[in-house]
Amino acid sequence: MKILHTSDWHLGQSFFTKSRKNEHDAFLKWLLNEVEKHAIDAIIVAGDVFDTGTPPSYARELYHAFIGALQGTQCTLIVLGGNHDSVSVLNESKSLLRYLNSHVIASTFGNSSEQVIALNDRAGNVGAILCAVPFIRPKDVVTSAAGQSAVDKRHALGEAIKQHYATLYQQAVALRNSIAVESEQQAETIPIVATGHLTALGVSQSESVRDIYIGTLEGFDASGFPPADYIALGHIHRPQKVAKTEHIRYSGSPIPLSFDELNTQKQVVIVEFSSGQTAITPIPVPRFQTMEVIKGDLASIELAINSSCAIADATELSPVWLCIEVETQDYLTDLQQRIQALLEGKNAEILQLKRVRKSATKSLSETKNRQLSELSVKEVFEARLALEDFDSLEPDESTPTHASSTNRKARITQLFSEAVERVHANDEDNDAPATKSKADKEQAQ
Repeated sequence: MKILHTSDWHLGQSFFTKSRKNEHDAFLKWLLNEVEKHAIDAIIVAGDVFDTGTPPSYARELYHAFIGALQGTQCTLIVLGGNHDSVSVLNESKSLLRYLNSHVIASTFGNSSEQVIALNDRAGNVGAILCAVPFIRPKDVVTSAAGQSAVDKRHALGEAIKQHYATLYQQAVALRNSIAVESEQQAETIPIVATGHLTALGVSQSESVRDIYIGTLEGFDASGFPPADYIALGHIHRPQKVAKTEHIRYSGSPIPLSFDELNTQKQVVIVEFSSGQTAITPIPVPRFQTMEVIKGDLASIELAINSSCAIADATELSPVWLCIEVETQDYLTDLQQRIQALLEGKNAEILQLKRVRKSATKSLSETKNRQLSELSVKEVFEARLALEDFDSLEPDESTPTHASSTNRKARITQLFSEAVERVHANDEDNDAPATKSKADKEQAQ
């Protein structure tokens, strides 16, 4: 049994106003070729198929065209909803896709038994049991109670996610035993695979990853996962193992979704189960769009541009996308024009231009000349907070007179986190993307 694990396609993404259509189209064609080449029995897309809850029509066309092209391969497709995906958008074609050997699990709401799936190999035999867990929305598994603290909410959500995995795993074991009796084989020879779309503790994120549970759950402890033979995760765009274990992995996004992902080799993961053994093989994904980050002062940037092989080899139809970080002490009003002049006659486009201060100190006075697109919500809050002298502030009615300045600062920070969380929750209820990340805001500019 061969399973291909991928995630975070983000079809329809607008990258600093640039469409990723050509890249996604090239990736999906490459993926079809890999399915044939490696005789893949099932593909797991672990969430964030689309970039927004209202994907453009071309993104839906790519999605459905891929499913149609997959029909000639005898490969099963499992699509899981992510935090970027709209439950209603994924569900609108769910019933139809069921007839095309494709399973869509948009949310955990409803009958949990529908999230336990027997996966067949190309010969038609059950090769694995899948606990298909999409992004778990708090409202689907947790009932809010008045007076709960942030710690209480965090604990309740973590326990609810853990319990959901335990419930599905028990059902998967029962299904496996039933199938083993019917097929007269040992149950242990049928592997159990689980999925997830969340942030596990200790993982390395990138700028394009948006917080899922703002203010309530920083990350899910890997000990809460069931004892599955493989756990296919999505949401984190850098491919990596979780808790130093081989069988719990993020496949990562197939294309770079932010410039800080360029130093990571994109991949999909092939998991092969044979004779009680598990073989895990990452397959590198080609880069379908040339992108480059150039850093330094103006002189070093000019040198880097003139010596760049990527820029030299670029064509008018396929220019290089650039992120340029200029290190400067002074605010240059003509910085855009200066950098643009360095690229005169070259097939390159500046998608992101950053000013990087040499001083590491962060305050509003230092950031006042920076573009809003260069700041996250958290950075603006922290910069404003840095201007306050908490030792000289009079305590308000809700703050004990003996409270230290540290306690006052912590209380304001907590209130800010809770406010952002409420905004996030309201966005979720409307099936729209939650609080925008730094990368999202940069793209909007």
